[in-house]
Amino acid sequence: MNKYLIFRTDRIGDFLLTAILINSIKRNDISSHITVIASKKNYDFIKSFNSIDEVILLENNLLNKITLIKKLRTIYYEHVIVHDLKKRSFIISFFLKYGTRIKPSNNLNVPYIDVIKEIISKLNFSFIESDLNTLKNRNYNSFKHSNNDFILFHFDEKWIYNDYINEYTNIEPSKDDLISFINLLLIASNKRLIITTGLNCPNILNNILDGDLDSRVKIYKKLEFFELENLVSKCKLLISCHGSVSHVAAAHQVKQIDIIDKNKLNFYAKWTAHFRNYSPLQRKKFSELSKEITQLLFIL
Repeated sequence: MNKYLIFRTDRIGDFLLTAILINSIKRNDISSHITVIASKKNYDFIKSFNSIDEVILLENNLLNKITLIKKLRTIYYEHVIVHDLKKRSFIISFFLKYGTRIKPSNNLNVPYIDVIKEIISKLNFSFIESDLNTLKNRNYNSFKHSNNDFILFHFDEKWIYNDYINEYTNIEPSKDDLISFINLLLIASNKRLIITTGLNCPNILNNILDGDLDSRVKIYKKLEFFELENLVSKCKLLISCHGSVSHVAAAHQVKQIDIIDKNKLNFYAKWTAHFRNYSPLQRKKFSELSKEITQLLFIL
């Protein structure tokens, strides 16, 4: 049995890239044993994957790092992969016992999917299209919806100017703008609409009363990520600013409209080169952006 140690001490969306690599390893090396070093932000999410044999939390303090090194040094790993490219992960991996240690390319012009394929090649494995299906066989029975014929609009802090990156184009709507957009989505799609938020719900949603919205609209605030993942997997279309939900939609081959900033097109291209059913739109004034989104609905 070959043992693999993979460092992924960052976020959920980052891990979903590594999940592609893990799919490939498990398919090519059926008896493989995979351990992932995780962060507080992605630990619980990674724990929910049956394909991973062990998940270890790395806390960002010296004592935890020393303790972790002592624990990992008792095991020989055939392959150590520092997939998060974090300095702390490189330092820890230096002290371990392994056959090969793989440092992925950090070339900003190379898509992440090509970096993953390069790692797979170094392992003498093959890559196939189904490796992209990182969320197959997930159990979503705990959060049911009687009708799956809905559009999901993920309205998180990335839509709010002062809550996100100020260098990015302002796409924040007024209350009236948002209600108008919601009604346009209902007309253009002829489907139910579910609106979700991040862990911090934008105040504008708190100011919208039940009487302001059509009965076909449902708002879920501050969902746990697994519940949000469940909704994305079931929707007909996801509308969101690029983030973890974008990777979930790509893994499930759900159609998505992804709002990205025009000054970061190369950055987003690096992350999304492997996405399927993907339609990006550039951030702009909300009144213009909402028209582009609703027009695109008639095509998708």
